[in-house]
Amino acid sequence: MLERIITALVLVAVVLSCMFATTAYYPMFVLMVVAAGVAGYEWFKLMPHQGEKVIKPFAWGYGLLTAVLSALALYFSDISMLLWAASILTWILSIYWVKSYPEYDGWYNVTLNGIGVILISAAVTAIYSVWQHSPWWLMYLFLLVWGADSGAYFIGRKFGNKKLAPKVSPNKSVEGLYGGIVTSMLIVITVTLLYLDISIPELLLFLILSVLTVFSSVLGDLFESMIKRRAGIKDSGRILPGHGGVLDRIDSLLAAAPIFAAGMYVLKLIGVDL
Repeated sequence: MLERIITALVLVAVVLSCMFATTAYYPMFVLMVVAAGVAGYEWFKLMPHQGEKVIKPFAWGYGLLTAVLSALALYFSDISMLLWAASILTWILSIYWVKSYPEYDGWYNVTLNGIGVILISAAVTAIYSVWQHSPWWLMYLFLLVWGADSGAYFIGRKFGNKKLAPKVSPNKSVEGLYGGIVTSMLIVITVTLLYLDISIPELLLFLILSVLTVFSSVLGDLFESMIKRRAGIKDSGRILPGHGGVLDRIDSLLAAAPIFAAGMYVLKLIGVDL
């Protein structure tokens, strides 16, 4: 437990420093590229391979490719939007994959290598885009995701009875999902009352975006759990002592970040300035 707490504190310190310590883009840019590279390395290890053993140079090569493509997408914003669109489409398809697992697992094939690059690159560019808009909006995104995860964990542990997706993630319950939603909505209400000055229609659109972000974070968590279960791997990696791999920490954000970033972009297009 102590190891887990120390790792969490270091992670929070690094991320918050990149978010708030300076207005220069380099620290956040580098953090996103490094995260993409490590996540890509871990993703490759979860993919189907010809042999039972993963060839590490190939995994590092895949991680490097993911990092380079993410860096290009971070630099050229038009690429980012295409990645968000492709990522959102993939997440819509994954709803069926999660619901039909393990009866259907045709999605577990070589195409996941391409899907991984898209999902990871879309997530890091979305996080970076929200941060550019405002570090506080990125903090809001993190709080939504963390609130949903924490609420689901504690409520599910105490009152969980009905399984949410027993064949994908046996520990997750419907009661936990409700707890996560309630926790996130408390965050939404607090931010709305204290910091936002918008009309009722604009508020409704903001609430819809926040709810979609919360549900997508749950989907991201379930999707990564399903891939790990199919690959027969418990943790995506061991780079974070007590926490597993980078993918284990950002699985919810893989889905939530592109949806939130795309939603904010659409709201701005129609005149809702958050």
